[in-house]
Amino acid sequence: MSDLDDRRRVQRAALSIGLYVAVASAIVIAAGAGILLAVILVSRRPESAEHGGGFPHEGSGDDFVIDADKILPWVIVLGLLGVMMLALVAWLAARRSVRPLGDALRLQRNFVADASHELRTPLTTLTSRIQVLQRRHERGEPIEETIVELRRDAGMMTDVLGDLLLAAEGGAVAGDPASVDEAVRTAVESLRPLADEAGVTLAVHVRQSAAVALPTVTLVRLVVALVDNAVQYSPSGAGVTVTTTVEDGVAEIRVADHGSGIHGIAPGAVFERFARSTESGRRRSFGLGLSLVRDVAVRAGGSVAVEGTSSTGTTFLLRLPVAG
Repeated sequence: MSDLDDRRRVQRAALSIGLYVAVASAIVIAAGAGILLAVILVSRRPESAEHGGGFPHEGSGDDFVIDADKILPWVIVLGLLGVMMLALVAWLAARRSVRPLGDALRLQRNFVADASHELRTPLTTLTSRIQVLQRRHERGEPIEETIVELRRDAGMMTDVLGDLLLAAEGGAVAGDPASVDEAVRTAVESLRPLADEAGVTLAVHVRQSAAVALPTVTLVRLVVALVDNAVQYSPSGAGVTVTTTVEDGVAEIRVADHGSGIHGIAPGAVFERFARSTESGRRRSFGLGLSLVRDVAVRAGGSVAVEGTSSTGTTFLLRLPVAG
């Protein structure tokens, strides 16, 4: 969304609030005037009644007398009610006027949280690569391959940030359909340094591959989040397996670990924002990764679910429609 779109949105909101206040105020004033007029009409009496003996006078048939003592309390009461109603209108208008600001602040907070979470894993991977590079350099070992991997990881960070910015704008993310096979292998390779540090082995089994209607960087993000979560909650010496297949026109990606399962929360609730299992992982969890996976999968017409969890491990199933 551009600055021009933002200005137009603010202008439309200001016009809407102005019309709302004007119409509501007019209704309150008209209602008060109508009630006061009704009271006047009800309480009026012919002026001739004031002339004892019924002496005739000019215009006596059309003139009426209104007692100020009877009307004044009504004027005061209606004035107070009018002030209260206008105050209520102003309060409602203020709520409506700040609603777009509240939505904008919420979107901003969500973007900052999502970007921080999505960039945390690539940054951790970069740190691990740099440490490997430093050790190889000190031992006089070849470092060309590690430099290539560092460049690839840095490029992935740039792609992830661009993908997040496009998603924050609310527009459709353009891109060629992503190969499930390639995206899974890219995600697994990017996480291998973290898995090696944790003593967790990563394995990929491609039973059947396909292309899905998502940009490659977006699909890599989804797989990275699932595999990173599996590595985080897997004990040292265990393994994480990623299996891909196609079923009835839907690409299925399964990520299975051998941890202790999901505890302290319903399996389906792990996809809620800021939801966390009571099981402690290697790194502090903010409960954002899986919720982001669900949001993207649902927007793409797919789904993600906990296929099974027990004391011997957990399996996540990501399903996405095949492109075309």
